[in-house]
Amino acid sequence: MNRRSFGRTGLEVSEVGLGGLFVSSYGAEFVQAERTIHRALELGVDYVDTAPGYLDSEEVIGRALEGVTSPPVISTKLGGHPQPFRPQDRDCLMRSVEESLRLLRRDHIDILMIHEPDRPGRYDWWTTWEPLTGPALGLLADLKAQGVIRHTGLGGTTAYELARLIRTGLFDVVLTAYNYSLLWREAEIEVLPAAIAQEMGIVIGSPLQQGALASRYDEQVEHGAPWLSSPRRAQYKALYAFLDEIGLPLVEVAMRFVISNPDISCTLSGSRSADEMEQNVRSVEKGPLSADVIERLDQIAAMVPFRPFEEPFNLPFARDYKGPGGAQ
Repeated sequence: MNRRSFGRTGLEVSEVGLGGLFVSSYGAEFVQAERTIHRALELGVDYVDTAPGYLDSEEVIGRALEGVTSPPVISTKLGGHPQPFRPQDRDCLMRSVEESLRLLRRDHIDILMIHEPDRPGRYDWWTTWEPLTGPALGLLADLKAQGVIRHTGLGGTTAYELARLIRTGLFDVVLTAYNYSLLWREAEIEVLPAAIAQEMGIVIGSPLQQGALASRYDEQVEHGAPWLSSPRRAQYKALYAFLDEIGLPLVEVAMRFVISNPDISCTLSGSRSADEMEQNVRSVEKGPLSADVIERLDQIAAMVPFRPFEEPFNLPFARDYKGPGGAQ
């Protein structure tokens, strides 16, 4: 597998990384998760992303990697444990790091990200915004100086608030999720340019948009999915028609689209099985898409340049939808 520069960290990482959510008990039993992780390593994947908030993902990854002689680059995050989690309490933050080290069975963390520092109401990370202050910043600096962590990062989901944090220049890596894929492109407006200007490593989360681009839903797009806005419905129809025209599967095009951008360091595969891992890696190994295909995909993406106001955050094609504000 090809490897890419990881921004100013000096590291190189595989074009495909393993996202840790679906190797937790949320997505798989341990035996299956272990098989997925080991298959990823066999295929050349050497970047693994996890978080305390991903249920038992850290513990699963730690167990699965025990005895592996060439462990991958691992990123995890502040936020999620211990409970109650208090982001303004340095001792609480330190206990979070110590617990991650214990679960991962490591004496250091390659990349420690602040988890969702950009979403209002998630965690109250900052004492002030201008200038940016908060106990997490001091702790990260101290741990980096001590060698407990090697690099710092941000893991977020917003299209514009995250860019404000990137522009501080305080972080080495950014993971942006849900905002850079075939049909969702808002990260192109501020997040990616800000990260490129800061020479950060850039990781793309959810290139398959939490399943909305993992399978074709022709029947629902044509006749169902009442929550789907008319612009998004038309966009999906255009995408499916183009895929039929070029004779390529949706997952392959979605994965190859992301790595067609040379500024992206790594894109995460949220695989819950070895087969899914193989499919995503094999797709990326076919290389970037051609310029004419990218041009057509850009035209289709431009049909809905911004997320419709009432659109469910994760399009529930394969899930029950309870209405705005309801469980999905």
